[in-house]
Amino acid sequence: MKKILLILIVGFVVYGYFENNPKLLNSSVTANHASDQQIADAFQKGISDLQVQGSGEVIRILPDDTVGSQHQKFILKLSSGQTLLISHNIDLAPRIDGLNKGDFVEFYGEYEWNAKGGVVHWTHHDPRDTHEHGWLKHQGTLYQ
Repeated sequence: MKKILLILIVGFVVYGYFENNPKLLNSSVTANHASDQQIADAFQKGISDLQVQGSGEVIRILPDDTVGSQHQKFILKLSSGQTLLISHNIDLAPRIDGLNKGDFVEFYGEYEWNAKGGVVHWTHHDPRDTHEHGWLKHQGTLYQ
């Protein structure tokens, strides 16, 4: 009985907090929608060389690209349903070890159009400082 009462009290406190601060509850949803829309627009219009930020669920892990600079590759499904290939340079940034299908990954990098939804690369720091630095975030760890 005490546990149920405690759970109810905590629930009301949390509900009250977010009721009084709705931007906290909706900000990530709004941000994801805005970034998904930016990526959807770029895809529909065939735009490339666009800095984008977003997040998605890993739906497929591909073999590393080992020709030239090595890249860890996987496909994300955005909340809009669009898919996106992430091509993460593991010669310049740490690979995401333990990445699994179903994991959630946030990204910031450069979008390049392709007929399958697009590619995001430059998800790492630029050692020459000639390009905007990118990153990936997985389970609270930043990879850049």
